[in-house]
Amino acid sequence: MTKIAFCFPGQGSLETGMGREIAEAVPEAMEVFRIASAASGLDLERLCFEAPIEELVDTEVQQPALVATSLAVLAALRTRGIEPDYVVGHSVGEFAALAAARALELDETIALVRERGLAMAEAARAHPGSMAAILGLEDEIVETLCRKILGVWPANYNCPGQIVVSGEDPAVEECCSEAHREGARRTVKLQVSGAFHSPLVARAADRLRPALERVRFSEPVAPFMSTVTAKIEPVSRLSSLLVDQLTAPVRFTQAASALARDGVRTFVEVGPGSVLSGLLKRIDRSVKAIPVNSMAGLEQLVETLSAA
Repeated sequence: MTKIAFCFPGQGSLETGMGREIAEAVPEAMEVFRIASAASGLDLERLCFEAPIEELVDTEVQQPALVATSLAVLAALRTRGIEPDYVVGHSVGEFAALAAARALELDETIALVRERGLAMAEAARAHPGSMAAILGLEDEIVETLCRKILGVWPANYNCPGQIVVSGEDPAVEECCSEAHREGARRTVKLQVSGAFHSPLVARAADRLRPALERVRFSEPVAPFMSTVTAKIEPVSRLSSLLVDQLTAPVRFTQAASALARDGVRTFVEVGPGSVLSGLLKRIDRSVKAIPVNSMAGLEQLVETLSAA
């Protein structure tokens, strides 16, 4: 049997109208949006289905909207009897991954993600910063630049040749300039409101910690691959890892590689966009990466699995 990992996207996978088609076709998916709206205090049906992108970009809205959409798609997958052998998430996607592994209930997942978004927005206002993707350089070269330049850190290991750095605006600018001198193909400033996954947002971790410490996590029914440690992590470590991930880099490259070594051949991207599917194909060309963000994607996955 082919092993399947469900992968859950983070910020940057935003789309207008996300989740609408699946929610209108699958009652269980629509129910997710109803529960998520109540848990977050946001009208997530309107935001996800109808709002313009400008209304979704703020991190305190984007995070619950993304996770609700991922969990609605998950509900549709479950109606077809498709369950993962492993789960993994990119940044805020880790919360959706833990809900998929039944370590968290739906309503508490969304409530935590809403609090996380508010905490990160507050931290970004207190310590402004930015993020930039550096394309076409070895990880080690970017790491060396970050060690040399005060105030910038590696934030996302997305795939070989693509690292996102995070930090104070002048330090991020200097890192991009130095990266070009080192032969980077290009650098891209990200449309984000803060220096996430860096020590600059430590205040967010302090705010989120008490909320996470109150949660009683259940033992995951599918092994949870952490993108903080790139290891399968037990229930006893979940709370502290979800605090650590706010200031630690996202090690998606390393986590996906570890899953491939464990025998995962099919990665299912559960949620809006297809960002992770593109990264996975660059991490390991031998694996299948299937984005499910529409009914067509769901049918394609069913066909692929039945043919396996």
